[in-house]
Amino acid sequence: MTAHPAPSSISGRFKAHFDLNNQEFSLAGSVRPQTIDELAPSLGLLKESIESVRGVLYINVRRLAQMNNTAFHAFSRVIIDACRVRPDLRFVVITSSVVGWTTRKFGRLSKIEPGITVEEYDSEFYPGQSFLEEGGFIPILRTQTKMTWRHERSILPRHGMRPGIVMADICCGIGDFAVLVQKEFEPSRIVALDHSKSSLAYARKVATEFDITGIEYTYGDASEMLLDDDQFDLVTCRHSLQIFNRPAQILKELFRICKPGGRVYITNEKNSHCLGEPRGESIRWTYNEVAKLFEHFDMDVELGPKSRRYLADAGFDDIRVEQFMVTNLDGDPKDFADMIAAWEDVYAGDMAVKRGDSSEFIKQFRQGFKDHISAALHPKGYAGWPIWAASGQKPL
Repeated sequence: MTAHPAPSSISGRFKAHFDLNNQEFSLAGSVRPQTIDELAPSLGLLKESIESVRGVLYINVRRLAQMNNTAFHAFSRVIIDACRVRPDLRFVVITSSVVGWTTRKFGRLSKIEPGITVEEYDSEFYPGQSFLEEGGFIPILRTQTKMTWRHERSILPRHGMRPGIVMADICCGIGDFAVLVQKEFEPSRIVALDHSKSSLAYARKVATEFDITGIEYTYGDASEMLLDDDQFDLVTCRHSLQIFNRPAQILKELFRICKPGGRVYITNEKNSHCLGEPRGESIRWTYNEVAKLFEHFDMDVELGPKSRRYLADAGFDDIRVEQFMVTNLDGDPKDFADMIAAWEDVYAGDMAVKRGDSSEFIKQFRQGFKDHISAALHPKGYAGWPIWAASGQKPL
């Protein structure tokens, strides 16, 4: 009978772990040994893992920050030898595009042995990202932040914001929220992370042009962050859980990097509750269809009122939830109108076409956005966009 392997092996700055239930061997951290002898416990765990499974063994390297050639060749040799001894066993190496070298390096193994395949974990994790991260969407992201900031600057202190804290802004987008927080509340440190290279490039460009310091813009996958446990007093994630097809996985990561006693702050929408008068019926119809459109692409822009449940399921306590309405009366009504026009361009443009909607549907769909713009600009009109702000405390 084969003995079950020890679940994990920790050496220096890296960790090897085996999950028998999921048949997954994982490596995390920085694996840079001087000699192969330093890897003996981890290599032993891999060999025992191979003996313990049937069918497929997943090799998870999503959190592997560094690996020198000594380590790569040592682990590769064990896997290749196993392929030749165990033709019944298939190996699937799970990488992340955030750590691009892992896909390239482990991809070599699949060319050597047909029993080894490499899958990029996050290639399908962000189904709507291509619609929402393009450069043309940047102006609307800035307008949205400007309009929500009028509310959030007073809301944030009730959710853990205060001067001198260590903060992470996850899914930071173009980085404008982090800049506003830095100016208003002066945290001692802000790490701003996003999966979109174009958004981060814009954020860094603005920081350079306006001589903004103190914000560490970081490329990373929110569902598998290369950030240490328990290091931030406040973790923010705004308008982002609703565009991921696995928001619970993101919240698990936000929980992990938050300090015990710290808070995680999230904002999300309920698009079907966008409203306007006059022409309220047309507006309501269109935003109900917006929710269905996003659902087609595995996104949930109805998530806002579900925030409490998601936070509770993730393990948070002292959960606080409040709702505010961004309106055409928040500053210049033209800002609100511009925001809706940008929504129309993306939602009734690329997204509706991608879904295969008819020209008749798209015409009616667009009309609701145009009516919302008219309501925003009408001298007696009213237009609203509802946001749910929520936070939870990580238990001590």
